[in-house]
Amino acid sequence: MGAEALSPQDVEARLAALPGWTLDGDRIGRTYRLASHPAATALVVHIAQVQEELNHHSDLALGYNTVTLTVHTHSAGGALTAKDFELAARVQALAPAHGAE
Repeated sequence: MGAEALSPQDVEARLAALPGWTLDGDRIGRTYRLASHPAATALVVHIAQVQEELNHHSDLALGYNTVTLTVHTHSAGGALTAKDFELAARVQALAPAHGAE
């Protein structure tokens, strides 16, 4: 059974609590800048570990010193759900330890 889609008002309220995150169509996303490629790679690995723990996965893109992720819930027909915001909040909390801005 899939997660329940959030209303536009819920999406707006939850997004307001995530500085730097934006809404792009049916997804939320953010790009983080880091000091180096190894730092960016370490952040990707840490995000992957969190995704496995939550059993909820984003699209991740690794650049030289950037990490971009976008997320929505496939099991909810591509809508945004509480699971997406839980993942975003976890990433938001761990990113500073990697020096991400």
